[in-house]
Amino acid sequence: MKPWHGSEAELGVNEHHQKEVVSYMRFARFKRGMCLKTVDSCFQDLKDSRLVEETFTVDEVIDMLDGLQSVVHSEVESELINTTYTNVLLLRQLFSQAEKWYLKLQTDVSDLENRELLDQVAEFEKSEYTSSNKKSTADPIKPKLAPLNEGGSELLNKTVALLQEENEKLKARLRTIETQATAALDEKSKLEKSLRDLQMIQGDQKNNANQDITELENKVAALKSQFEKTLNDTTANQKFLEEDLVTTKHDLLKVQDQLSTAEKELEKKFQQTAAYRNMKEILTKKNEQIKDLRRRLSK
Repeated sequence: MKPWHGSEAELGVNEHHQKEVVSYMRFARFKRGMCLKTVDSCFQDLKDSRLVEETFTVDEVIDMLDGLQSVVHSEVESELINTTYTNVLLLRQLFSQAEKWYLKLQTDVSDLENRELLDQVAEFEKSEYTSSNKKSTADPIKPKLAPLNEGGSELLNKTVALLQEENEKLKARLRTIETQATAALDEKSKLEKSLRDLQMIQGDQKNNANQDITELENKVAALKSQFEKTLNDTTANQKFLEEDLVTTKHDLLKVQDQLSTAEKELEKKFQQTAAYRNMKEILTKKNEQIKDLRRRLSK
C-alpha cells in the first residue's frame, strides 16, 4: 500500500468506501473509549477499596500494585483479543463479498507498521472527528450508509455488458462456422461423387491392367532366362580366357628365358672367333697411337 497524495480528509478511496472506513473508525473509537473507562474503573476500585488508611507498608503497596497490574493486564489483554477477532470478522466480510465476484484480494501486513501511513490515518481520524462534531451540532440526524452488498451493481452492469458483447461475438462466429460447415458438406458430396466415378473407371482399367501385367511378367521371365544363359556363357568364356592368359604368360616367360640364353651363347661364340681377336688387337694399337700423339702434342 502506497501513501496517498490527496487532502488530509481523504484516504485515496471512493466516497462509498471512505464512509465505510469512517463508520469502522467510529466503532473502534467507541471500543477504545470503553476500554479506557474499564482501566480507569480498575484504578478507582483500588482507591475506594484499599486506600482507606493513611499509611501503608512496602509489602502492602507492592501487594496492591500487583493486584492492580493483574486486573489491568487481564482487561487490556481481553480487549486486544476482542479487537483482533473483530478485525478478522471485518476481513471475512470483505473477502466473502470479493469471492462472490470471483475476486482474490491481497493484503500487505508490513504496511500495518508503516509510520507514515499510520500518521496519515491519525490525521484523517482527527479531521473526520472534528468535522463530525460540527455536523452533529448543526444536524443531529446521521445519514444511513448503503449496504455493502449493493456496491457491486456497477460492476454487475459492466460484467453483463461484457458478457453480452462476448455473446454477440460468439453468435457471429457460430454463423461463420455454420457457413463454412455447409460449404464443407457440399464439397464432401462432390468429392464422394468424384470418388465413385473414379472407382468405376479404375474397375474397368483393372481388367486391362491385369492382362498387361501378365504379358509383362512373361516378357520379364523370358528376359530373365536369356540373361541367365548369357551370364553363364560369359562366365565360362571369362574362365577360359583367364586360363589361356595364364598359359600365354608362362609361354612368354619361357621364350624370354630362351632368348636371353641364346644371346649369351652368341656373344660368347663371337668373342672366340679370329676376327674378334684381330679387331681387338687393332683397337688396342690405335689406342696406344692416340695416347702417343697426345703426349707429343702436349710437349
